[in-house]
Amino acid sequence: MTTDDYAAYIAGLPRVLTAAASVFRDAEGRVLLVEPNYREGWALPGGTIESDDGETPRQGAWRETVEEIGLDVRPGRLLTVDWAPGTGRPPIVAYLYDGGVLSEDDLKAIRLQEEELLSWRLVPREELGDHLSGALLGRVLVALDVLAEGSGTAELENGVRVDR
Repeated sequence: MTTDDYAAYIAGLPRVLTAAASVFRDAEGRVLLVEPNYREGWALPGGTIESDDGETPRQGAWRETVEEIGLDVRPGRLLTVDWAPGTGRPPIVAYLYDGGVLSEDDLKAIRLQEEELLSWRLVPREELGDHLSGALLGRVLVALDVLAEGSGTAELENGVRVDR
């Protein structure tokens, strides 16, 4: 196989998007959500992995945390991996990491990326469905279960756990 043949082969392979985020909580167990200005609804600090630049999911989650909320917090353990098919876009593989418990000082130090975010809030588990939907809601709820159980990483498909 020549270099050109290999390049053509690679160009013809299916495309998949990748994203990474972190679940941050406060001492009461509430989840930190951010409000993007470029789409409806709420999200976690996170975003697309810059894989063309060699970024890994863990590096992407860390970079997005620094950029979006101004906290230099390295991601903890991997909580969930989700395969989320899309309409009008390629599927996304979404990595969700443990961001840990933020102190009062951490919360006071949050500085939003004004180009992308309008606000942030802490939301108790029972109210997450009022702010998140679809696969993201499922992903966050399973991640909280993994943290509570002390179990290993959960495999999901479109926000639904499939590894049990």
